[in-house]
Amino acid sequence: MENSQKKQVFLFYCAECEDLARQVASQSDHITLQTIKWRTFDDGFPNIFINNAQDLRGQHVAFLASFSSQGVIFEQLSVIYALPRLFVASFTLVLPFFPTGSFERMEEEGDVATAFTMARMLSNIPISKGGPNSVLIYDIHALQERFYFGDHVLPLFETGIPLLKQRLHQLPDSDKIVVAFPDDGAWKRFHKQLDHFPMVVCNKVREGDKRIVRIKEGNPAGYHVVIVDDLVQSGGTLIECQKVLAAHGAAKVSAYVTHGVFPKRSWERFTHKDEGSEKAFAYFWITDSCPLTVKAVANKAPFEVLSLAGSIADALQI
Repeated sequence: MENSQKKQVFLFYCAECEDLARQVASQSDHITLQTIKWRTFDDGFPNIFINNAQDLRGQHVAFLASFSSQGVIFEQLSVIYALPRLFVASFTLVLPFFPTGSFERMEEEGDVATAFTMARMLSNIPISKGGPNSVLIYDIHALQERFYFGDHVLPLFETGIPLLKQRLHQLPDSDKIVVAFPDDGAWKRFHKQLDHFPMVVCNKVREGDKRIVRIKEGNPAGYHVVIVDDLVQSGGTLIECQKVLAAHGAAKVSAYVTHGVFPKRSWERFTHKDEGSEKAFAYFWITDSCPLTVKAVANKAPFEVLSLAGSIADALQI
């Protein structure tokens, strides 16, 4: 795209995403950061002010969001619903991690699909002067959730896998890498993007009250094995995968997830505190889709953050 054809984008952001927003803006002269006053009234409810609102008329506007907890969603939705109504030319919501639905299983009457509720809320963002709004999401957990969105928004689904591929090619042992998937779901999601690497597929089988990870296909012996999945919560499955891969002769094991959620500081299970843990994972790559995790694991081996900033900047030009 020629520079003359690129659109100027005014990028707003929530407080958690300030670092990522600055990185996105640094990728392009066509992205200008804008600010919001995030305040509260005495009763605790939001008191929000969008700076330079008059200047947004006819402009392309985006908002970088992080729904890291229930407590921050309402204040951000208030802004997300307000921005398109300021006579903007277009509006894009950048929500790198779509957080709901990670644990949901619709198994009986009465189970509530909160991911569907969130998609309905985002589908009802008021249309802008330019028409339907865009929602940018990376590696949504349950693939069927892409069909939860209504016709008033255009969901754009991207992936962090290109960042991983770039990093793997930089490694000194790049010719000795095998990609492993912890289950069939991860294989179905990612194998086509990584099909130039040899692969190992694991699965979980039930033995009594335990779920045991086993290798379903592939051979990790002698290779640097990289476990790939979309997100991590407690990390238990990754740890069990590492153990079985090491037992089958993997030279070393690393992991990649797009979304390092890590509730209750579960990332601590992976840090190189002692010799045993250092042998477990050589690298643990995450993206900056979960800003609170990025701050928590900064400069803590084996974690490395692969930034989505360049990908987001490119997507804002679509």
